[in-house]
Amino acid sequence: QGKPFPELYLYAAEKMGVLPEECAVIEDSISGVRDGIAAGMTVFGYTERSDELLLKKEGAVIFDNMLDLPDLLKAFKG
Repeated sequence: QGKPFPELYLYAAEKMGVLPEECAVIEDSISGVRDGIAAGMTVFGYTERSDELLLKKEGAVIFDNMLDLPDLLKAFKG
């Protein structure tokens, strides 16, 4: 399959019984961000070892410290 390839994310949402727009994806790669966005999900881009500008350009909500993730997810309105 060509990129973006959202089927894995869509399959997971279906199995969990939730709509894609109710899902949050945590990614650190450009292709992963693209896949999550293509699936209609909110993507949080982890930038500790990735290019912040590129992840943001693809549509990710960026963060650089995993300790921030719980608060980001609490604020997520999926």
